[in-house]
Amino acid sequence: MSNPDADSAHGAQETGAAPAAQAVPVRRLRRAERREQILDAATRAFARAGYAATGLDNVAAEAGLTRAMLYRHFESKADLYRAVLDGACLRLAEATGVDDFDESTLPALVRAASADPNGFRLLFRYAAREPDFRDLIDSITAASREIAHRNLAGEIPEGPWLDWAANLIPALTIEAVIAWLDAGQPGPDQAAERINQAVHGVKAAAHPTVNPTG
Repeated sequence: MSNPDADSAHGAQETGAAPAAQAVPVRRLRRAERREQILDAATRAFARAGYAATGLDNVAAEAGLTRAMLYRHFESKADLYRAVLDGACLRLAEATGVDDFDESTLPALVRAASADPNGFRLLFRYAAREPDFRDLIDSITAASREIAHRNLAGEIPEGPWLDWAANLIPALTIEAVIAWLDAGQPGPDQAAERINQAVHGVKAAAHPTVNPTG
């Protein structure tokens, strides 16, 4: 009986009573390991062209597996893509936290994007354009706005300019990180500080100004 937790690997059959050399064993991956292998390959494949333009054959080729092997782990392309997005979202949350922003958040976001650029692009570039998966990015965006609003309330008076800054800063930050990835990740040690300067510019613009003629 085959092991349900491992993918089958067929070695060479022995011929004769005393073979001169044993066949090199093929490493058998447990189900969880194989699933992670598929998710890693799918992340790379989807990040190159997006969901619609990437077929399961592309993912299978990227993983070095058969299409039938993918179906042992995922029911459909949509199921696989959702799992890829969920994994990218989980890694991002683990790296940056989900409850508050502080001086460590932006550097952590940059590090997370640098460590997983394909997953980051899938979440914030591709998923945002795909109606079937837009719910995930919408939930992330809503949570980011709520956290930004709460954190900025101590610096900017309540009102439309606070709302403006709370909406703009998360979007600006994500686009700045993606632009940094696309530029080849220059100056990784200074990237977070450079992006933070842009964030401070939004904060300064949102502060009420004194009308000298008022």
